Amino acid sequence: MTSSPSADSRPSRPQVCPPLLLVLAAGLGLLFWGVAAVRHGLLQSNAYDLGLFDQWAWLIGSGAAPISSMEQVHVLADHGAWMLYLAGGAYRILPSLQWLLASQALALSCTALPIWWVAQQAGLGSRQCWLACGLWWLQPVVFNAALFDFHPETWVMPAFAFAVWAEREGRPRLWFGLLLLMLGCRDGLVLITAGMAIDLAWRRRWRWSLAAGGLSASWLLLLSRWLYPLLRNGDGPKAAARMFSHLNGDPLTIVSGLDWGGGAEYLLLLCLPSIALWRRNSLTTLLIGLPLVLVNLLSSSASYRTLVHHYSLPLAVVAVVACIDGLQGRPQPQRGFPWMLCWAMACWLALAKPWFFSGPYLTRVPQLQGVNEAQALIQPQDAVLTTSYLVPQLSQRTSIGFPKKKVSPLPKAGPWNVLLLNPTDPGWGSSRKVQERLLTQARDMNWSCRSWPSGLELCRAPAAAKQQRRLGTAPSDSRPTP
Repeated sequence: MTSSPSADSRPSRPQVCPPLLLVLAAGLGLLFWGVAAVRHGLLQSNAYDLGLFDQWAWLIGSGAAPISSMEQVHVLADHGAWMLYLAGGAYRILPSLQWLLASQALALSCTALPIWWVAQQAGLGSRQCWLACGLWWLQPVVFNAALFDFHPETWVMPAFAFAVWAEREGRPRLWFGLLLLMLGCRDGLVLITAGMAIDLAWRRRWRWSLAAGGLSASWLLLLSRWLYPLLRNGDGPKAAARMFSHLNGDPLTIVSGLDWGGGAEYLLLLCLPSIALWRRNSLTTLLIGLPLVLVNLLSSSASYRTLVHHYSLPLAVVAVVACIDGLQGRPQPQRGFPWMLCWAMACWLALAKPWFFSGPYLTRVPQLQGVNEAQALIQPQDAVLTTSYLVPQLSQRTSIGFPKKKVSPLPKAGPWNVLLLNPTDPGWGSSRKVQERLLTQARDMNWSCRSWPSGLELCRAPAAAKQQRRLGTAPSDSRPTP
């Protein structure tokens, strides 16, 4: 089992990282930010979740009530993520979703710094410390999470790794504060703090285990019994009900209904980049990820069991720390071919998504000109109903939404006075039929419409169109030439 070294044999604070590590972390952070920004510019980001968090941060920065027009949910009733108020402060200075993309990218790249400290703490040499950092950067889920919209739990991956260092260093106040910080970014991270309680109990660090377990239980009770019902008119958390609604019935039916094949493949892909370095003393660290792995396996949504989404991101920290534990006490070669890094690179090439920029991410390039022209015709005060992939382009407003497959007829659909739709590419959660029906209804109600060769169409309600004509910016019915 991994145990904390005595206080006399350890430094009381993290040692200074090598300058090259700082440079690489900053450079990779800029690279992650760049690819995420390019993906967004290619219209591949989505309402869920970049548009959702961008609107919340903009509303906070504007001093308005942070209630999503897409979900009708207060920001704190989503995942209890009070850390988003910090993003609102940044939006007050400059309202731009690049704050979200940049901070996410830098947080993920700089997680290598506390990983270096954990490796040094374990007594590893410089070569093995670099190996641990390389393994983190080459985790496929790290690159994919940096690329896939924005999720606030990415901010606290450095805090998670630093919390491991603080616990092993015997720094209870720092450790507990870092756990609070983690829970302030997503309620789901309570699974990680609960996993830390299991790990600590296994190592018989009872007071620490009780502290982590008590914090996890208290946070769940605070959210489910007080905060969520307060902000949702008495309703509790809905995500858990959606995720586990299929677990009703007799045990045999439940077991037979589980995705055994997908679960086995998920576990294989999860372990593949790091398992070669795990040893017996890695097992206790792997216990930290046990609750999250179980929830992902039992979830009704297959997206929880992939490395494409962010749901497995904390498990990458667990995997790398388990590698550090596996390297502890082993010979530290000064030379030799970096076989493990080559294997990690091969896994990254197979499971990360850089190749999407050579194909799938280019599918909406023909729409770019039309989208830019349409955006210029939309006013800040407009209530816009658009496709899911255009929501993040227009989400800094009070009312923004996208038509779902079961959307109501237009007069009852909401406060919308602008439609920006593309039935030929309806986006996630919508359909061609829904969007064509909405556009037909808009024309029947004498909305002013304009279309583009890509299939994009902008329609404006008569009152809004009249106001724009006074300003000289009303859309015309003419179809622009290609």
